[in-house]
Amino acid sequence: MQENTLKLATAGVQTLIPYQAGKPISELERELGLTEIVKLASNENPLGPSEKVQQAIQASFADLSRYPDGNGFALKAALSAKYGLTSEQITLGNGSNEILELLARAFLTTKHEVIFSQHAFAVYPLVTQAVGAIAKVIPAQNYGHDLAAMSAAITDNTRLIFIANPNNPTGTYLTEQALNDFLATVPKHVICVLDEAYFEYIAEADYPNSVAWLAQYENLVITRTFSKAYGLAGLRIGYSLSSPALADILNRVRQPFNNNALALAAAEVAIHDTDYLAQTVALNKAGMQQLTAAFTALGLAWIESFGNFVCVDLQREAGSINTALLHKGVIVRPVGNYEMPNHLRISIGTEAENSFFIAALKAVLADV
Repeated sequence: MQENTLKLATAGVQTLIPYQAGKPISELERELGLTEIVKLASNENPLGPSEKVQQAIQASFADLSRYPDGNGFALKAALSAKYGLTSEQITLGNGSNEILELLARAFLTTKHEVIFSQHAFAVYPLVTQAVGAIAKVIPAQNYGHDLAAMSAAITDNTRLIFIANPNNPTGTYLTEQALNDFLATVPKHVICVLDEAYFEYIAEADYPNSVAWLAQYENLVITRTFSKAYGLAGLRIGYSLSSPALADILNRVRQPFNNNALALAAAEVAIHDTDYLAQTVALNKAGMQQLTAAFTALGLAWIESFGNFVCVDLQREAGSINTALLHKGVIVRPVGNYEMPNHLRISIGTEAENSFFIAALKAVLADV
C-alpha cells in the first residue's frame, strides 16, 4: 500500500530524501536518559532571544486570536529603513528557507537547470528535486564555491543559481571582487540567489555589501534570516531583498499569513537591537577561538569558518565519533550527507557549552 501511494507523487518527490534536522535535546533525553546535554548542531544562537524581543512577544499575546498582518507592514518598514530600499523590494518568509522554496516554485519547471556548489546548503538540491528541475552541482574549490566553473556551467536552460555566502556547512566566504565579477557574467534570464543567512557574523573588509548591487542587477535576490544572529530560530522568520519585479512574483506564490504574529513582533524589535547583535558577534568570535585552539591542541585540522559554526576534520569516518559524543550528552552535526564523511560541524555555543564539548571530544578520541 505504501509503495502504491508513493507512486502517486511526482517523480521528483518519489526519490526525495527529507531534510534531516539536528537531533532535539528532548529526543536524546528519551533515548539515553541523559540529564546534562549540550546541543551544538543547528547553528542556533546560544544567547536566546534578547530581553527586548521577549517583551515584544509577551506584549503580542493579547492579539493572538487575530490573524497577523499578512503583508508584514511594520517589519517591512523597519527593513526598508535599515537597507535604504522600498517595501516593494522585500518578501517575508517562514525563515529564509521558505524563500528558497518560493523561488523554486515560481521559476522552475522540469526543463530548467539550477546551479549550486558541492558542500552547499542541503535545501538547494531539495527544492530543485521537489519541482523536478535539473540540478547541476559544481565541484567545490577548497570547500568553497568555484565561481569560474559555475559561470561556465550556465546554459540557456539555467534559471536559478544558489550561492551561500558565508557557506553552510563549510563556513567559507566569497569576496566582493570575486562575487561582483561573477554576477557580471550571469545573463538576465538567470536569477542569482545570494543566501546570506550568516552575514552578520563576518567582519572581513572584503565581504560584499550585496544590497548595493540590487540597483545594478535586476536578477539578484538576497536572502537573510532572523534565525541565527538574532536568536529567533524557533519563530521561523526570514526575508529576501530584490527588485520590485522579483518580489512581486515571490509574493504571488507566498502563502497568506506565512509569518505568525509573534515572529513579526519579535523581528520588528530585533532588527533595531544593535547591542544584542554586538554581544552575539563577540560571543561567537570568542567561541570560535576557544574551539579552534582546542582542535589545534588535539592535532585536528578544521575549515576556517566565517559563520557561527566550524567543521573539524577527525581524520577518520566521523559517524562513530558522533555516536560516542551523543552518549556523552553532546549533539553536533555529522556532514557525511555533504560529501564530508570525516568532518563534524560544531555550532558555536557559550563558553561553558564549548568546554563541555571539548572535554567530551577529548575523552572520545582517547578511546578510539
